[in-house]
Amino acid sequence: MKNLKKYANTPIIGPLLKMIRGFADNSEGKTVARHFSTHLHPLIANTTELCNESFSIRNDVYCDELNFLETGGTGLEVDEFDKYSTHCLIQHIPTTRFSGTIRVVRPETNQQLIPLQKHWHASISKDKINPNDFASHEICEISRLAVPKDFRRRQTDNFTGAAIGGIDQQIYSENELRCFPFIAVGLYLSAASIVMENDIKHTFVMMEPKMARSMSFIGIQFEQIGPAVDYHGKRAPYYINPSLLLENLNPGFQEMLKVIRKSLKHSSKKYKSLNF
Repeated sequence: MKNLKKYANTPIIGPLLKMIRGFADNSEGKTVARHFSTHLHPLIANTTELCNESFSIRNDVYCDELNFLETGGTGLEVDEFDKYSTHCLIQHIPTTRFSGTIRVVRPETNQQLIPLQKHWHASISKDKINPNDFASHEICEISRLAVPKDFRRRQTDNFTGAAIGGIDQQIYSENELRCFPFIAVGLYLSAASIVMENDIKHTFVMMEPKMARSMSFIGIQFEQIGPAVDYHGKRAPYYINPSLLLENLNPGFQEMLKVIRKSLKHSSKKYKSLNF
């Protein structure tokens, strides 16, 4: 964790926060959902080739760009949790390039842990919900969200948390620019879709408090279950479950969730996924 303190106070998700505030009402949320489905296509990475696309984006962002993780020299960022994770990508339809990735770590046995259990268990407050309170198959962790440089604004290329705010305005249309700041939202909703389709009851995530607050503007209400720690900047453990998501999600973004769930189901059938 050395050399991470210097990132603690860097700008975080500013463009995303402003855009979410502007689109938080029902009608605008539906507009975002419509533009999102026109330009962006979420899919399950359920082939070796697609998984490597995900690992490559993670390597570019976390290893080469932000220097948060050590690269193994393969061009792919992989860890022990990937073996029992479901990986998701978002593809830019006009260019077929991948504009983001996220994973859901899904233990299947008591020997398999989520990263929060293995590395940050002590950061969970004693009076809060704890992954150790549940059977392994009932829990998961969302992690490794990453968005490539080309889908972000130049001035925010290097901020903490895999730089998930703006996008490069020089090479995309106005409608594309309208929905690209929501790639991060789309990735979280993709992860939520995986959770719901697999009937996983309890979801955990380590994220920046500012990111959690920005998501609350559209009704994704993460519950903080411990204090922030210095890990790739200030991050804290959070909890959410499908009921909390569906009860609070802005109606407009519920439309976006429906679009994403449909897209992921289609991709899983196309590639005969065992994970969706």
